[in-house]
Amino acid sequence: MRIELPEPCLVVLVGAAGSGKSTLAARLFEPNEVLSSDTYRALVSGDPADQRVTKVAFAILHRELERRLAAGQTTVVDATSVTSFARRSLTRRAARHRVTAIAIVLDLDPTLVQARNATRPGRIVPTAAVAQQLDALARSMRRDAFADDGFAAVHVIRTATELDDLTISRTEPT
Repeated sequence: MRIELPEPCLVVLVGAAGSGKSTLAARLFEPNEVLSSDTYRALVSGDPADQRVTKVAFAILHRELERRLAAGQTTVVDATSVTSFARRSLTRRAARHRVTAIAIVLDLDPTLVQARNATRPGRIVPTAAVAQQLDALARSMRRDAFADDGFAAVHVIRTATELDDLTISRTEPT
């Protein structure tokens, strides 16, 4: 699968912990284009897993997103974003700056996601938390919630092969 991205754009990576969002971001985007909720938690508390600082971490992420969108810079948000509430907080900012928002949804088999989470280097998210994220994503997919979230395009990745083979191209503004 090849996804064509307009320049500039907001790319929202959507998926449970362990689905491969950060790996995908590192493979397809420049490090300076990616805003990661884990990175901001680590900046605030020294621990990317410290959920107690999530509110502050997202305040910083949102501020940086606003700055980048205002400057017309393509930006990738690496956070679970499995609820409409989380996604809309991002797409509203893109709309305010007239920047196209694209979702890349990692809707992989739950067994695979749990297995990847259990073996990922560094931080392992509790199984119950991953299950909640998977359930929230499944609800969004069943309700077709992405249609109302403000995305110009939604690309759904369902298998590990699709994820591994995914490429992007960029089109310059006219």
